[in-house]
Amino acid sequence: MAPIPRLRDYKGPALLSYGFRPFFLFGSLYAGLAILAWLPIFYGELELSTGFAPRDWHVHEMLYGYLPAVITGFLLTAVPNWTGRMPLQGRPLLVLVLVWIAGRFAVTSSAWIGWGAAAVIDNAFLLLVAVSLAREIVSGRNWRNLKVLIALGVLMAGNIVFHVEAHVTGAADYGIRFGIAATMMLIMLIGGRIIPSFTRNWLARENPGRLPTSFGAFDVVSMIAAGAALLAWIVGPDWRVTGVALIAAGMLQAVRLARWAGERTWRDRLVLILHVAYAFVPLGFVLVGLAALGVLPPGAGIHAWTGGAMGIMTLAVMSRASLGHTGRALIATASMQGFYLLLVAAALARICAAIHPAWSGTLLHVAGCAWAGAFVGFALAHWKVFTLPRVTA
Repeated sequence: MAPIPRLRDYKGPALLSYGFRPFFLFGSLYAGLAILAWLPIFYGELELSTGFAPRDWHVHEMLYGYLPAVITGFLLTAVPNWTGRMPLQGRPLLVLVLVWIAGRFAVTSSAWIGWGAAAVIDNAFLLLVAVSLAREIVSGRNWRNLKVLIALGVLMAGNIVFHVEAHVTGAADYGIRFGIAATMMLIMLIGGRIIPSFTRNWLARENPGRLPTSFGAFDVVSMIAAGAALLAWIVGPDWRVTGVALIAAGMLQAVRLARWAGERTWRDRLVLILHVAYAFVPLGFVLVGLAALGVLPPGAGIHAWTGGAMGIMTLAVMSRASLGHTGRALIATASMQGFYLLLVAAALARICAAIHPAWSGTLLHVAGCAWAGAFVGFALAHWKVFTLPRVTA
């Protein structure tokens, strides 16, 4: 049998030839610009016509606006490789992009159009993504990857809870924890697949010696412990048992990361940054656990997860995938390494701002500007990568 072609005979704009192109480009632009808007909103210098409280708009647009775009770009690229089926292209992909953009306008103008209409428009995106991926996974009989749909379903449920909760009580609470927990499970699930794989491939070729430990019983136990701890955190974030469970899960995730031989990848920054991003996973578990025990403010651990694990991991995956899937060499340029450093600095500054309130003003500006510089810089530096045809030898 002839091999399955990776792309249909597509004649439209290169931007719509593969799912990662529009969602990585527009998602990264939005991540940076939304934070630049958030700083004056936080200080009362700018108002939006949203029905959300200012903090909730910020959290929602990072958690349920930016992240689903990048997750979608990744999954629309990965699922065809997993299933052997064709990727989404052209008009169907454009529909998904436009629905995502409509969700951003709906949430930001929800005071005008009403919270119910905003919730429906916003959640339509995740629903369409889940349906599209389910069709491909089922048609390709790739049953083991159905678990990705579970995480997407939890993310969509969290978004619904967020909208309802913000409308009924005036502030989101459970919806925020739902979204963070779902995204962390996705990072642990997908990161546990791609980080050891990319590390093994590079080490076997460039630096023979100790290789990442293969997936086994320890990984299963660590994932179960993490899932149970996150569930306890959703239900009772201030319970002592939650704090103990979170810290234990963090320790297990730290050991899991250490088993992937990340310290041996210093010469390949595209691989190294994946390990750096994942290091914020156990750090977040421990810091949130300490917050549950009353030792630290909760914002420190939450931003280790969101600004650190989620932010750095998404940038790391976007940079690698955008190069590999457009035929370019897998090399982190000097500018790309600068974007990585900016994002690490942003995450650390935001964590420290929560721990040391007296310095929060300066640190918030440092974190916000560094975050925006990393994502907007990435989008501009990779504009041609996303909008021009694949490079051919």
